[in-house]
This record gives sequence, structure tokens and C-alpha cells, in this order.
Amino acid sequence: MFVVTLLCAPSDPKLDAALPTNLRNAWGGGDVIWLMPDVAAEFAMETVPANFDDVWKECDAMGIDLVIQPQEGRRKKMLLADMDSTMIQQECIDELADEAGVGPRVANITARAMNGELDFEAALKERVGLLEGLDSAVIETVLATRITYMPGGKELLATMKTNGAYAALVSGGFTAFTASVAKALGFDENRANTLLEEGGKLTGDVGMPILGREAKVTALEEITARLGISEDEVLAVGDGANDLGMLQRAGSGVALHAKPTVQAQAKIRVNHGDLTALLFLQGYAASDFA
Repeated sequence: MFVVTLLCAPSDPKLDAALPTNLRNAWGGGDVIWLMPDVAAEFAMETVPANFDDVWKECDAMGIDLVIQPQEGRRKKMLLADMDSTMIQQECIDELADEAGVGPRVANITARAMNGELDFEAALKERVGLLEGLDSAVIETVLATRITYMPGGKELLATMKTNGAYAALVSGGFTAFTASVAKALGFDENRANTLLEEGGKLTGDVGMPILGREAKVTALEEITARLGISEDEVLAVGDGANDLGMLQRAGSGVALHAKPTVQAQAKIRVNHGDLTALLFLQGYAASDFA
């Protein structure tokens, strides 16, 4: 059996009751279950319809996310999440670069790297090099004044952890940020790159080895082995090309507001919902949120 989920951003509740009902009727599905009024609904069906891609495009144009996934095992035991533009709304290195006066140049490199146009490791080294001489204290300033959390993140972490799941934050960004974000949201562990400092200034270098695409897959392998669970029991979420490895390996790999090349290769696409979408996809109703 499969489950069809339709959802939108809770901040813009626009899911008309007619849409899931009409789809259910057209596809021969079961009863429509509302997970949150005007925001998320689901129904079960036996097979994936042949016209799914066409209907997905129509829903996407309306600001509605449409997902079909196997019903069995969709509630996961582990969350593996990217940080930049996923758990937070910014790219940390772009914010640091803005403080250093090289914002547009670094932001352009970041966008190309996240879309898979550049080698991640080389692009990271180039961007960090442009931060040479920046006062290390700027990191705390950026955390306090520039970083905002993606809506739904606290509910996602609290609900999954209340239901026994483990949560790991794995980023191609920097430990100076992941440590703070992980603590604020309730992650059990975090992994990222290290910005090197000397005399209170950034040196323009990053600690080796660089954590990129393969390191995220390694985290998936190592943590599931340690917990004694399978990769099918993992929900992974990210937006950039360096997230694709873990998104494709995890039981549920969600491309959240992702770059086009990532959407094209990910199992699940969420373009409109916030992080609560990851709870709706697991069958949690809003009344179940912790």
C-alpha cells in the first residue's frame, strides 16, 4: 500500500478540501484523513498512478506539495538533517562573508556549489580563504543577529524525539554554528567543518578532512550501525547537491526547498511546506506534535 500526502505551508493554509477528495476519487484511494485543517491531508491507495508527475506539477503550481510513498515503515527512527537553508534559513558562510565585505562573491560560489556546478571541497576552500583576517568574534554576532530557524524545526525535533527517534545534524558548514543550532533545536549530535583561528582571527583555512557529500553518507552509515537500525529507518533532509548521497540512501530522503538538480534526483520533494511537512509525511497529525 501507498499513502498520498498533500500539504502546504502552515503560514499560508490553502489546501482546499476538494483537492484531496477529487484526487482520491480519480485514483481510487481510501478515505481522506486530515492531519491539519487546510494544511495537510492524506489517503491510502494500492498503486502509484501513471499520471503522478503531471498532477505533481499542477499541485506545485498551486503552492501544494504532493508526495506518494510506501505506507509501511514511513514513521522513522532517526532524523539526519543538513543545517544551512534546511534547519536554518541562511547559509552561514554567506553571512560571515557579508560581514567581511565579500558577500556577493561568496554567495555566488555558494549557490553554484549547492546546485552541483562546482566541486564542493574546492568551493569551500575558496570561500573560507576570502574570510582570512575576519575577527572570530563575528561568529557570535552572526549567530545572534543574522541566523533564523526554519519554521517547524522545533516541532519536528520534539515530536520525533518524543516518539523515540535519534537526531543528528550533519553540515558542510561549520561547528561554530552547528553546535549552537543543535543545542537550540535538540539534536543529539552534530558534525561539521572547523574554521581555523589564530590570535582571535580566522586564518582563511578549514580543518581537514573536509566534511562534504561522502562524509554525510558516512554519518548515515556510522550512526545507524551504532543505533542498530537500518538506513530504511532514517529520514534525511537537505537542499544542496552535497546532500544527495544521504537523501538517496535514507529510507525517506526529502529535498526541502531544494536546488533544481537536487529535486530532480531526490525521492521526496517539499517545495512549499515547512519542516512540519516531515511530520505530516510520517503520518503525524498536528494534534500529535510535541
